[in-house]
Amino acid sequence: MEALIPVINKLQDVFNTVGADVIHLPQIVVVGTQSSGKSSVLESLVGRDILPRGTGIVTRRPLILQLVHIDSEDCKKTSEENGIDGEEWGKFLHTKNKTYTDFEDIRQEVVAETERISGNNKGISEEPIHLKIFSPHVVNLTLVDLPGITKLPVGDQPKDIELQIKELIFKYISNPNSIILAVTAANTDMATSEALKVAREVDPDGRRTLAVVTKLDLMDAGTDAMDVLMGRVIPVKLGIIGVVNRSQLDINQKKLVADATRDEYAFLQKRYPSLANRNGTKYLARTLNRLLMHHIRDCLPELKTRINVLAAQYQSLLNSYGEPVDDKSSTLLQLITKFAAEYCHTIEGTAKYIETTELCGGARICYIFHETFGRTLESVDPLGGLTTIDVLTAIRNATGPRPALFVPEVSFELLVKRQVKRLEEPSLRCVELVHEEMQRIIQHCSNYSTQELLRFPKLHDAIVEVVTSLLRKRLPVTNEMVHNLVAIELAYINTKHPDFADACGIMNNNIEEQRRNRMRDLPSAVPRDKAAAGGSQSGNAGEQTDSGTGNWRGMLKKGEDGPAGDRAMLQYPVPASPQRGHAVNLLDVPVPVSRRLSAREQRDCEVIERLIKSYFLIVRKNIQDSVPKAVMHFLVNHVKDCLQSELVGQLYKAGLLDDLLTESEDMAQRRNEAADMLKALQKASQVIAEIRETHLW
Repeated sequence: MEALIPVINKLQDVFNTVGADVIHLPQIVVVGTQSSGKSSVLESLVGRDILPRGTGIVTRRPLILQLVHIDSEDCKKTSEENGIDGEEWGKFLHTKNKTYTDFEDIRQEVVAETERISGNNKGISEEPIHLKIFSPHVVNLTLVDLPGITKLPVGDQPKDIELQIKELIFKYISNPNSIILAVTAANTDMATSEALKVAREVDPDGRRTLAVVTKLDLMDAGTDAMDVLMGRVIPVKLGIIGVVNRSQLDINQKKLVADATRDEYAFLQKRYPSLANRNGTKYLARTLNRLLMHHIRDCLPELKTRINVLAAQYQSLLNSYGEPVDDKSSTLLQLITKFAAEYCHTIEGTAKYIETTELCGGARICYIFHETFGRTLESVDPLGGLTTIDVLTAIRNATGPRPALFVPEVSFELLVKRQVKRLEEPSLRCVELVHEEMQRIIQHCSNYSTQELLRFPKLHDAIVEVVTSLLRKRLPVTNEMVHNLVAIELAYINTKHPDFADACGIMNNNIEEQRRNRMRDLPSAVPRDKAAAGGSQSGNAGEQTDSGTGNWRGMLKKGEDGPAGDRAMLQYPVPASPQRGHAVNLLDVPVPVSRRLSAREQRDCEVIERLIKSYFLIVRKNIQDSVPKAVMHFLVNHVKDCLQSELVGQLYKAGLLDDLLTESEDMAQRRNEAADMLKALQKASQVIAEIRETHLW
């Protein structure tokens, strides 16, 4: 099982080559406050001085440190093959194949790389430094050193430095595959440990937290860390290990880490003899190695699943980017044909990608025809905008200077045309809505159906322009046809229409029935034939007398014959009265403010209104049926039939091939990145497969 850690190191190398952070690999994350001894702990594990030193914040970028144990024989062999002088060496990811055998150079490179990204202002950066140490004196480990937790900005540090550092720490310790190494100084109160506090926020059960107590030799005289190391103060499931760091004086005097480790062992034997075997740097290294191996074993099944899922996703992404274009002529024709087919399929409802959040394509066009347009027509009142005075005025104007015995047909035609004309506006709006939806289908096809077009932005723009132009050309033709449909209805008022004739017959029967009812209600002393004749004569005489005046005055006499309940009230404006000494204009003679309709006027208005309503409903039914048919023929079907040939004719030209098939600037880069990531995931999958074959898992 010892070989599991090198496997993870190999996986780390695989993903480092693509600079990706898509897989959370098992690793040990070191957290603690500033100057708590984190760096000293890491250097003790390495056995060398490799980290920057100084006051304040020194670690300003995450340092991913891979310790690789190599046998002495392998070390010699590798050194000879690569021309390396020494049994220990280091490599940085950012320096590629450069090998460092002088660990002072490694430390200087860490400082230089930190300043290159983070600058000299004590600011921090999320971009990690990758360092790999090969040595026969280390155990296999992967550790992450993070900036120390601080409270207040120092010098020209940003004001939110505390927040920045905590966000960076949480980014790493939130990885469920990580082990948290919480470092706390022994000369501080364990109950106020910031490292344990942040660890508990992401690991409340403590199943992946190990505590390290540093600076055991710096505790106040008369105190010790026995209760802390035994877990009596703050219990930690994975344990608490105490270590002794080198002092700043030791570092300044170049005290070797090996010498410091011997002094540490002597200190523990003297001050904590019963706990000496379970504390110290060597015990910490073995414990971390053991915990990491078991943790890797537990994480591998989920890791394998995650790698396979990501491999499938990147394969799909790479497919969407397409292969580099070899035959441009064939590629252009294929893309044009595919777009045209997808556009037509979206209208027909057979597209591969179907919207589930809203109506789209043909379904929306159907909704426009039968819901939006249909309901709008049904909401149009057949008599909307017509008043009784409008109807009566039309009747009187249609009779000319002579009184009419019957309701003139011209007045009906005049008024019904006025009402039918109101159907034109919603019909043209229906055309506009369908045109807008067909425009939206272009974007739908670009986003969902033909993602290959995104590779070629100029081709995409050209296709959009051609389709938009085709739709724009068909819009006036369709509008003209819809206008003609209404004009056709206005051109000839077919009073012999079967439905209209039936309505007129029913209406005449109703009028005759009303007349018989009135006759039946007359007193028995009056003969019905005389009463009818007398009523007719008196009525006609009244009409003639009124009409003979040449204007409306005779019609507006107050107290006109007929019961008050059977008359309708009409309102007229009151002209100014003529003044004395001026000529009298007959048209300005004052008339009563209002009057009631006579029985005949009321009957004539009712007849006209019923005829208008009956005929209007017939025309509305025709328009509701014919407009969608016209829109489908002149706009929708025409675009479907001509789209392919229009695109080919406009775009499939030798002079346009190179320009139209120019990829977007970042497409080639994204394709290469996706290919590299897919290759890395496939390699990682092979590494895990090797683990199964060697029974390490």
